[in-house]
Amino acid sequence: MTQNEFHRPISVDFAPRGSLCEWCGKPAEQQLTAIGGHYHNESGLFCQSCGEEFTRAVLASLSSDKTAKAQARSF
Repeated sequence: MTQNEFHRPISVDFAPRGSLCEWCGKPAEQQLTAIGGHYHNESGLFCQSCGEEFTRAVLASLSSDKTAKAQARSF
């Protein structure tokens, strides 16, 4: 399947000018919204490094969801 913005676990938008990162207080560069997993529809304004950490957390939650579903099917 081709990967595009419609098949990603995170929606990425520009942060409004003058926004601050919600995690560290540095200038925000992007607004990220999780699509799926434990963080579904959670969003925030992030600097680059905190945005990467948020993305890792969302991806980890998606993989743990897949693992839990696979384990449930094996019973």
